[in-house]
Amino acid sequence: MRLVGPSGEQVGIVPLAKALELAQEYDLDLVEVAANARPPVCKLMDYGKFKYESAMKAREARKNQAHTVIKEMKLRPKIDPHDYDTKKGHVVRFLKQGDKVKITIMFRGREQSRPELGFRLLQRLASDVEDLGFIESNPKQDGRNMIMVLGPHKKKTEAMAEAREAQAARKADAKANPGRSQNSAEDEELSEAPAEAPAEAPAEA
Repeated sequence: MRLVGPSGEQVGIVPLAKALELAQEYDLDLVEVAANARPPVCKLMDYGKFKYESAMKAREARKNQAHTVIKEMKLRPKIDPHDYDTKKGHVVRFLKQGDKVKITIMFRGREQSRPELGFRLLQRLASDVEDLGFIESNPKQDGRNMIMVLGPHKKKTEAMAEAREAQAARKADAKANPGRSQNSAEDEELSEAPAEAPAEAPAEA
C-alpha cells in the first residue's frame, strides 16, 4: 500500500504490517482513503476527528448550496380581519422555514383605482412580521396586481433550525435512554428540594 503520514507527507509504499506498526507508534488510525488506486492509498489519522470535521464541512456545504424557495401568498385589498390573520400565519411559517414570500394583492373592478389600499396592506403585513423577515422587493404594480417580496432574516431562521435539531436530538436521546432521562429528572428534583433545617439542640437548664 501507499502510505500517507498524519501531516500529508508521503511515507511511500510499505507492507500492511509496517503501516499498522506506524499507526500504533503514533497512536493513530490507519484509514484507507483511495481503495481503487493501485496500490491502495492509506493515511495515518485520528479517525474520530476526521469524521467530525467531515460532518462539519458537509453541513456548511449544505448551508451554502441550499436553494431558496419562494412561496406566494395572495390577498385582496379589502381583506377580512380573520382572513388576514390566517394569511399572516402562513407568511410567518414560511419565513420561519427560511423561505422567501411573494405577497400579491389582487385588485378587482373599481379597486384598481385605489392602489393605496394595496400599498398600505403590504406595509402593514411587512410591519407585522418584521421580526422574522424584511422587505426584499418593495411594493410595485404588476398589471392588475401589486406585489412585494419578503426575505427571511437568515441568522434567526438558522438559530431556529439549530434549536429544532437540538430538540429532536434530545427527544431521540430520551427515547433511546429512558432510564437515564428519568434519573436526570429525579436528580433535578432532589437538587431543587430545600434542605431541611437542622434540629435545634435543647436549651440547657
